[in-house]
Amino acid sequence: MDIGTKIKASLGEKEADILFTNARIVDVFSGEIIPGEIAITGGFISGFGSYSAKKIVDLEGRFVAPGFIDPHVHIESSMACVTEFCRAVLPYGTTSVVADPHEIANVLGKAGIDYMLRSSENQPVDIYYTLPSCVPATEMETAGARLSADDLIPFMNDKRIVALAEMMNFPGVIFRDPDVLAKIENSITHKKPVDGHAPGLSGKELFAYIAAGISSDHECTTVAEAKEKLSAGMHIMIREGTAARNLHDLLPLVNEKNFHRIMWCTDDRHPHDLIEKGHIDSMVREAVRYGLDPVTAIRIATINPAVYFGLNHKGAVAPGRQADLVIFSDLSDPIIEQVYSRGILVAENGKMRSEIIKPALLQIPSSMNTKKKIDFSIPAISGRIRVIEVIPDQILTRHSLHKALVVKGMAVPDISNDVLKIAVIERHHGSGNIGKGFVKGFNLKKGAIASSVAHDSHNIIVVGTNDEDMKAAVDAVIKMGGGLAAACDCNICSTLSLPIAGLMSNETVETIDGQMENLLSAARSLGSSLSDPYMALSFLALPVIPELKITDKGLVDVGKFCIVPLFEPQ
Repeated sequence: MDIGTKIKASLGEKEADILFTNARIVDVFSGEIIPGEIAITGGFISGFGSYSAKKIVDLEGRFVAPGFIDPHVHIESSMACVTEFCRAVLPYGTTSVVADPHEIANVLGKAGIDYMLRSSENQPVDIYYTLPSCVPATEMETAGARLSADDLIPFMNDKRIVALAEMMNFPGVIFRDPDVLAKIENSITHKKPVDGHAPGLSGKELFAYIAAGISSDHECTTVAEAKEKLSAGMHIMIREGTAARNLHDLLPLVNEKNFHRIMWCTDDRHPHDLIEKGHIDSMVREAVRYGLDPVTAIRIATINPAVYFGLNHKGAVAPGRQADLVIFSDLSDPIIEQVYSRGILVAENGKMRSEIIKPALLQIPSSMNTKKKIDFSIPAISGRIRVIEVIPDQILTRHSLHKALVVKGMAVPDISNDVLKIAVIERHHGSGNIGKGFVKGFNLKKGAIASSVAHDSHNIIVVGTNDEDMKAAVDAVIKMGGGLAAACDCNICSTLSLPIAGLMSNETVETIDGQMENLLSAARSLGSSLSDPYMALSFLALPVIPELKITDKGLVDVGKFCIVPLFEPQ
């Protein structure tokens, strides 16, 4: 709607499409609840009070708040295509997301970004993107693509590109890598913020990182870490995903003096959590249960991300703003009853009012190119090995040393002590690279599980009790063109096909969740004690999250930012 028409509508010279009466408006500017009427015309809010309208909706005292905004999410982590992701989150009141497509970009490069932009057109959820800053995340892994500063420039003028995505390569910032600095400078020149990713960064290194122009972080795990970053000028995104859940630990940070610098984000959520817990709405409710003022919790979910990303038509119930609205009855327990997108009722009582029309299937390149012969054997060089220790519900790991179990000169899984074999197989270029190591925390007693979802380069990752089942699980993933698999006694127990870059499916979130439940059941039958072993597995190849990780090039000591040997020297 053009400016002139908006003015006419606000003056009452044009009949409104809808007039909400008996509303209690959540004013995110003043922090107050204001009773009144809301006029909507052409998908935008015209004003408050008495207006002539084609349709009058009596809200009977229910609350009206802006639609929620997720400021940092990887849609690929839902394992659903964009349309199905929208269908999953919209009934929970999420009307806008700022997505980082670096998962698919690490597999397909610029073609992956193009795919996400095209597939998200004309959706009822407004999807904005940040440009992946670290493809690959480091030089210690093999990604499917490499994106330089020059590669990103053509995307900068797209209105849906709102920031440079999380700068994971903090050593590249601190040591002034020219391409890293060029990406930051290009984003700032285009007046787009630069998102951060700096777990545990502190002191002068943190100051240098911020001085480069990086303005947010979503990796805080303690109040002390968040306070230091907040005081140094960063916006803090508090994350509650599937693998990393930091909301409870960080809620004590939030108060009336600093809430305007806080946002809620989901980062990575699997289908089951989307279905059972919801999306940003679940964080709002949990914060309120903790004792946070409900209006403050809503402001954090709406106006704060809108201001941070310069989305001036979003984030508030106010004249000229897009009519993305959520309606609920209880401020102390805001369960979303109705969702309006651009002034249209799109969801009610947790269900879509009508199906979202999927765009025509877009062509996407194949993403599976592996060597036929895969050898998982590990000759024993010494008696002590480095072991990755999984921390439940965290993407951080511990770096520990264990005595190797050696059989016929080979280091093998020590099942009784939960020291299992892990491997990463390069799948993009057919290089034949295989990183091999050991991991503790999965508690498998038999079999193996494998996945083509392995942040951030998304090579194939597998953990198992024996080489034969590891190979069977990996072969199943390759045969599907990407996906997840569980194997035992060389038989495939369960699979989930992810044909879109080995990351996403065209099936509904409910269908994916059902298949995931079968996989989780299979993993439990193999002995796994983790709530979601596939999510935990997917982050063990991410060499920018401490302490010890594994890529197709070997074990990575994240603190030292280098490849380290599996065996301790004699």
